[in-house]
Amino acid sequence: MSTAIGYATNHSFTSLAQISFDRPEPEPMDVQISILFCGVCRSDLHQVRDDWKNTVYPCMPGHEIVGRVTAVGNEVRKHAVGDLVGVGCMVDSCGSCASCRGQLEQYCEGPIGATLTYNGPLKPDGTNTFGGYSSHIVVPESFVLKIPADLDPVAVAPLLCAGVTTYSPLRHWRVGKGQRVGVVGLGGLGHMAVKLATAMGALVTVFSTSADKEADARRFGAQDFILSTDKKAMTAAELSLDLILSTVPDSHDINPYIQALKRDGTLVVVGTLAPFAKPTDNSKVAFHRRSVVGSLIGGVAETQEVLEFCAVHGIEAEVEVIPMSDINEAFKRMAHGEVRYRQVIDIAGTLQQRAG
Repeated sequence: MSTAIGYATNHSFTSLAQISFDRPEPEPMDVQISILFCGVCRSDLHQVRDDWKNTVYPCMPGHEIVGRVTAVGNEVRKHAVGDLVGVGCMVDSCGSCASCRGQLEQYCEGPIGATLTYNGPLKPDGTNTFGGYSSHIVVPESFVLKIPADLDPVAVAPLLCAGVTTYSPLRHWRVGKGQRVGVVGLGGLGHMAVKLATAMGALVTVFSTSADKEADARRFGAQDFILSTDKKAMTAAELSLDLILSTVPDSHDINPYIQALKRDGTLVVVGTLAPFAKPTDNSKVAFHRRSVVGSLIGGVAETQEVLEFCAVHGIEAEVEVIPMSDINEAFKRMAHGEVRYRQVIDIAGTLQQRAG
C-alpha cells in the first residue's frame, strides 16, 4: 500500500475535506498515476449530495483525470513511466459481456456493471473506489488513456467525461456534413457538443435560457442561437433539426425541443438522470416518427477516439483552473450556474503529496 492524500466527505450534508488513505501497489497489469489535473463535473456534486440515492461514503469524487505515469506492473505494455495519460469515468468492467466485447464498457452487463472511478465497488465485497480529487491513483492498463501531445493537459481533462458524453451520441447517430444539430444548454457538456458537432460538419443551433450566452455559442461554432423562452423563435424552429442533444443537468421539459425535430429526428438526453419536468407528449413523438433516447459516456476506445479527434481539430474545453482548497466554493458556484464552462483542479500544484 501507498499513502495518498485526497478530498472526500463522509455525509451528504458536510463539505469535502482533506484525508489520508491507502492506494494499492500496482498489480502486474496496473498503472500508477501521479495526478496533475482533475475536472469538476456536475456528477461530482450530485454524487456528494447523494442526489441519486446510491452514494457510498466516504465519497471522493473526480473522473476527469490527467497525470503522469510513475510506476507500472511487470505485464504493462501500453504505457511507460513518464507518459502523460488520462483516466475517465471507469476503471474496470467484467470484460466478457456483449457490451464489453463490443468496446462499450459503460454499458457493462456483468454482475456489478462497470466499476466507476469513484463511488464504485472495486470488488464484489463492496469496497469503494476513490477518484481523482487525490494525489495519485492506480488503474488497470486497459482503462488508461493516452493524451495526445497536441492537447493542453489542463484543458484536456473535461474531454474524459463532458467530451466523450457528447461525442458518443454524435458518432452513434452518424452526424456529418450538412446535418442540422441542436444543443440544449450551453454549459460544461453543451459547449463541448457545439465544438464537436461543428468540427464534424454539422450546422449547430443552440437553445438556451440565457441571452448573454449567444456570443459564446457563436464563438464555439454555432450557426444559430434561440432563446428557449422566445415562443415565436421556438415555433419557427419546428421541424428543422436532425438531432438534438439535451445537456441540461437538471429536470426539464423536453416537449418544446421534440417539436424542433424533423421527421425521424432524434432527441438524445445526456445531461440529466432525473425524471422530466413534464411527461413526454407522445403525440409530438408519434406524428413525425421522432425518437427520444438516452446516452451515457463512451467506452474506452471511444474516449481515446475523441481525444485524437480533438487533437486533430484543435478542440479543447473552456476551463477555469482552481486550487484543491477551493472545491467547496466551486461546488456552490456550479450549483448556482456560475461556471463557464468547466472548472479544473490543479492537483499537483495545490495538493500536498506524500509517499507512504
